[in-house]
Amino acid sequence: MSRIFRNPDVLWRRESDAGDGASQEDAVAAILFSGGSMLSLNEFGIELWEMCDGRTVDELVAALMPEFDVAEDVLRTDILDFLDSLSQKGFIRYE
Repeated sequence: MSRIFRNPDVLWRRESDAGDGASQEDAVAAILFSGGSMLSLNEFGIELWEMCDGRTVDELVAALMPEFDVAEDVLRTDILDFLDSLSQKGFIRYE
């Protein structure tokens, strides 16, 4: 099974702005930059991005299952869709 790694050439930063009555959860975001592409991540995206440290999809699903009230197949599909998007933009790589 392939291991997933963040592209070390991607610049990123986490931002937080709880102003204007927004909840802290809604106000946290991360921005990824690479090769002219930019992507803004929500809290789920940030957590998944940070976990792309050599884990497999199965390991990501197992780590995230306790945090979300969804069926495993739904979470797996969401993770795979997100990883596919990151891969197409060159933000992650598989080994």
